[in-house]
Amino acid sequence: MADPPRRAAVDEAGRYAVLHPAIAEAAHRAGATAIGLIDVGRPAALNLCVDRVGITYSDGVFLGDPDSPVQESCSIVHGGTVPDRTMPPVVARVAVTRRRPDVEDALLAEDPPVRFCGDVVELLPEGIAAVPEGALPVVTTTWALSRLAIPRRPSFVDSLREAAAGRTVAWVSAEGVGAAPSVPTLGDRPASGHSIVGVAVYRGSEQHVDAVGRCWSRGRMLDWFP
Repeated sequence: MADPPRRAAVDEAGRYAVLHPAIAEAAHRAGATAIGLIDVGRPAALNLCVDRVGITYSDGVFLGDPDSPVQESCSIVHGGTVPDRTMPPVVARVAVTRRRPDVEDALLAEDPPVRFCGDVVELLPEGIAAVPEGALPVVTTTWALSRLAIPRRPSFVDSLREAAAGRTVAWVSAEGVGAAPSVPTLGDRPASGHSIVGVAVYRGSEQHVDAVGRCWSRGRMLDWFP
């Protein structure tokens, strides 16, 4: 008998459902044919596994790997639908964290990411530079910026803009209302019980930052905007 699909840790499960369509959207906006993922702020860096799991949405859309041992589900609310868009191949995986994990997760153990450990704002440019030329660096933050002191959060965005002086850079975020500088809050109030999903693309001095959805219960429920 085949082993049953493995479920990710409870705290991680919904992140994949939010990140997959948002990363695919960022790549689409940038015209990318390959991407490098840079996960910021989480020692386990399980966001780097987003293309290695399967996600079934309640609107009937399936994204990711149907053969993955990790299969997750997400409820779509408020009548929206998730774009059925393919994520480009991931050619680099980079973790920018304060510390290393005690052990690598099974989905990362055979192909561990490049790691930069220390001050995540200061190390972000190095993490972006670790993505090969020709691939779009996609920085991901999921409920990580709230761990930064409020005065330091704009410095995180400044680092993204500085890195974009030489190449196009994308940022995908799932953060509490108001925690991600420059991501529209849609008039929502902080500490309102949900988070906003943001997609930003930086090209030189140009920047395009949008809120593409709201999510609840750490991504287990998603309202994707048309």
